[in-house]
Amino acid sequence: MDRAVYIAMTGAKNNMLSQASHSNNLANARTFAFKSDFAQARAIPVWGEHHPSRAFALTERPASDFNDGTLIETGNDLDTALTGDGFFSVIDVQGQEAYSRRGDFSVSPLGELINGIGQSVIGEGGPIVLPPYEKVEIAGDGIISIRPAGAGPDEMIAIDVLKMVNPDLQNLAKGSDGLFRPLAGPAILPGDPVLTVVSGFVEASNVNPVSELTNILALNRQYETQVKMMKTAEDMSRAAERILQLS
Repeated sequence: MDRAVYIAMTGAKNNMLSQASHSNNLANARTFAFKSDFAQARAIPVWGEHHPSRAFALTERPASDFNDGTLIETGNDLDTALTGDGFFSVIDVQGQEAYSRRGDFSVSPLGELINGIGQSVIGEGGPIVLPPYEKVEIAGDGIISIRPAGAGPDEMIAIDVLKMVNPDLQNLAKGSDGLFRPLAGPAILPGDPVLTVVSGFVEASNVNPVSELTNILALNRQYETQVKMMKTAEDMSRAAERILQLS
């Protein structure tokens, strides 16, 4: 009887973890450039001093879905979307370089170019800082040009260029902060001058809300079934105890 309880218990536990993964995807359906996470479960034998006689379920997030989201036109000169492969380089809360496709850029009060959640965007020489300007343009190759305050209408000056990288997706992992980092090899990747962007657009999340909601409902039904299995096993155990007492 304990086998049935153990299998149902581990299944219910990992369905809850899988629900958390799909719920996180659904919650980020409107987060710019968010990449949804895959969730999978597999059976793992319980090893001990004797032969393995039990197995438990293990829920994993093996990878992210790197399919591009649709491009949303904003008309904002600072909003930038990658056209195809690649990632922008940003600085995480630990001050380290990490990678994101989020391109809803703005300028902080100190002149730093930041994305929608306040992460500094990296250029050729570090964080990009813009002096006071009247107009800003981001070219297809990532070069950022400005017309300085008080300058003539045709006086555009190149300030910096976005650092864009094109890593091996098999060697890339998403952190809890939503940023991507290499699993092995150098932590800081070289820029790729071949990558291109389009300004005035942002990339939407690639989450399919209908699919995620369907998965959540299916997992909820599985969870209820597993809880019923545990209750049934408990009832059968009590019935067996009563029979033994009568005998």
